[in-house]
Amino acid sequence: MLRNIPPILSPDLLHILRAMGHGDDIAIVDANFPAESMGQRCVRLDGIPATEALEAILTLMPLDTFVPDPAHTMQVVGDPEAVPEIVGEFQAIVDRMADHPARISGIERFTFYDRARAAYAIVQTGETRLYGNIILKKGVIAP
Repeated sequence: MLRNIPPILSPDLLHILRAMGHGDDIAIVDANFPAESMGQRCVRLDGIPATEALEAILTLMPLDTFVPDPAHTMQVVGDPEAVPEIVGEFQAIVDRMADHPARISGIERFTFYDRARAAYAIVQTGETRLYGNIILKKGVIAP
């Protein structure tokens, strides 16, 4: 155990977060997401809600301030204006936890898949709520 590090962050996930560079993306996805077949690197947090994973990751990782949209969720298929409850929870966590809070941007399902495929890593959670997926762009920590 280490101090001030959320215990749900596994050694593998801590390594990924540390190895990521400015501008790299990390996808936090639900239990239905095809993470293993898509991800360059895939870490599993079975049984952990995506909201809890997001909160834990944002305790350590800054969001990118050089882009207007450092966080993306998947739009509801057939109703892109809909905001699933979990997306509202994601926004509340970003507002509370991020050192530079930002509005989450919704993107079309296959665009989300393309971004997740290109992400540095995918964190597969045990989230069972639909659309429990978010991509974060890593920022920098100023000296």
